[in-house]
Amino acid sequence: MPAVDFEDYRPMLLGLAYRLLGSMWDAEDVVQEAWLRWQGTDRGQIREPRAFLVTVVSRLALDQLRSARVKREAYTGPWLPEPVTTAEAGPLDTAELRDTVSYATLHMMEKLSPPERAVFVLREAFELPYDQIAEIVGSSVANARQMHRRASVRLAEGRDRFQPSAEDHAKLLAKFMEAAAGGDLGALTDLFHEDVVAWNDGGGKVRAALRPIVGRHKVLAFLEGLLSRYDFTEARVVDVNGGPAVWTRVGDGNQLVVVDIRDGLVRGIYTVLNPDKLERVRPPL
Repeated sequence: MPAVDFEDYRPMLLGLAYRLLGSMWDAEDVVQEAWLRWQGTDRGQIREPRAFLVTVVSRLALDQLRSARVKREAYTGPWLPEPVTTAEAGPLDTAELRDTVSYATLHMMEKLSPPERAVFVLREAFELPYDQIAEIVGSSVANARQMHRRASVRLAEGRDRFQPSAEDHAKLLAKFMEAAAGGDLGALTDLFHEDVVAWNDGGGKVRAALRPIVGRHKVLAFLEGLLSRYDFTEARVVDVNGGPAVWTRVGDGNQLVVVDIRDGLVRGIYTVLNPDKLERVRPPL
């Protein structure tokens, strides 16, 4: 088969690797390695190219995820996934593909073991049969089913059963931006879930909170301090990980803010300040 066949699969494979790793830089490395293996394989022996490539990419990503977890545990402050523009996230033809690339879901998947994450993504987003998933992760079919069930339960605890529409999400984000820009703490209070959590990822390169900030009152106090200390300019809405996010200038740096909505209120605030993670979501000039 000519090399162009691999390019037909590349967007899907990047989307798979990104869901498994939470980093598009790492996903691109994995897919490039898969291409090299594809080039060195007798393709006359490959009956199902898609299944072959999904298996190769999944196993490469699993190996990388295991080593990445050690680095993330030593990361300065909370580690957040690298955001990407929705156009870069690969095909989003189904609700499952869109949900598993959402920023909040990617963040929650960090709680799973590498095999659990692989099983969840391969089953939920790519609808692979359990026997193929079991072969990829090196387990029995029964164990693959159990890992999927366990991962689904853990992720369901942090997700809203009824996801807001894109329009409702955008409206709530606009209210959040307006209230924050005006320093209207009363309006922010009305928008926040009682158990709201704010994560800030500076990666040791930009000053940021080193621990998650938990609870409405603490998050409000934290935002009040930021708004009194820094100038936030050039706020723009960008399409990131299948939903709207806010790009802003903060002093001499930039940040991206993604909000997670639960029960119609802001339940999670993810702020990425690490410049290494902002290259792919920089809005056009």
